[in-house]
Amino acid sequence: MRMKWSWKIGEFAGIPVYLHATFLLLLAWIAFSHWLQSRSFWPTVGAVGFMVAIFACVVFHEYGHALMARRFGIATKDITLLPIGGLARLDRMPEKPAQELWVALAGPAVNLGIAAILGSYLLLSNHLDPIASLGVARGNFVERLLIANLFLVGFNMIPAFPMDGGRVLRALLAGRLDYARATRVAAGIVQALAFVFGLWGLVANPFLMIIALFVWIGAAQEAAMVETKSYLEGVSVRAAMIQNVEVLSPKEKLSKAVEFVRTSWQQDFPVVENDRVIGMLLRSDVFSAIANGRIDPQICELMRRDFPVADPLEPLESAYSRLHRTDSATISIVRKGELLGLLTLEHLTEFVLIQAALKTARYAAGSTRARVSQSREVQNPA
Repeated sequence: MRMKWSWKIGEFAGIPVYLHATFLLLLAWIAFSHWLQSRSFWPTVGAVGFMVAIFACVVFHEYGHALMARRFGIATKDITLLPIGGLARLDRMPEKPAQELWVALAGPAVNLGIAAILGSYLLLSNHLDPIASLGVARGNFVERLLIANLFLVGFNMIPAFPMDGGRVLRALLAGRLDYARATRVAAGIVQALAFVFGLWGLVANPFLMIIALFVWIGAAQEAAMVETKSYLEGVSVRAAMIQNVEVLSPKEKLSKAVEFVRTSWQQDFPVVENDRVIGMLLRSDVFSAIANGRIDPQICELMRRDFPVADPLEPLESAYSRLHRTDSATISIVRKGELLGLLTLEHLTEFVLIQAALKTARYAAGSTRARVSQSREVQNPA
């Protein structure tokens, strides 16, 4: 789902680029702070222009990821500019370590290419200035942009999630370990690095503590996501779907949906006509209609005709990924147009927790059997 408070500013190669509102706040803060320092119009404009140029390079960086992912059959939904950088929403993560490696390296490679072009121009034109004379709003613009791109390469290659370096580290580890274990090992290394950053920040620069917290949380989230997917491998949608569900008719009134919202566990409701699913009514749309004063409209006026569906034999991991890419928290399980059940984020989370508990129980039982067997061998040596 695209971020709220973001506006489309362009599109290239079929990939739209959005600007988040907080990015405008960053530009406003830069303009205000430089105006306080210089009390001059042009230095302030220069500082804002330089920041815009840096973020243009960030967009090129994200397109590097996106276009490399496209080579492996992975689409990119959009790119969003945030104050902390760019975010490319891939349709799915690369499945093979080599693919993840190339996709991760493509972004920094773009910045390295930009730096090489700018450096060549500066050398040929003999316009290199001493680095000490440069600043955000002063000095050779091209040279400042060159340094900024080199910084982007170095920062993104830090072996930490969610930076590119963390994905490079995992891809290299996944060449020898299974993907889930490679992620756990990479996350452990990343969190150890974050701990060192945090200690360093205590005595050197408090900003390092913020980076350490950001990295620690990113590593934990990445490990949790991959661990969750590992519990879904080899399992079909049928194993986790719920069969006892409430459905609506397109001609029924909104009051019927309100009654279901109050009395049932469901958040979203399939709309069925002649035994076929034709739409989905989301709870959020029910509340929106009530808030806007709509007087009991028919369900067909509110239902969404573009809604996620899955086959009962589809891999559960695939359906899980789709749930995170839609506005709906529910997928209709359909076979030949007939509704067989629902799959929701809430029940899928419960399914994962059960699988994790069963895995822990099996591990504990296996450890107990191993200790008992070892004890018997000690008591009854050959």
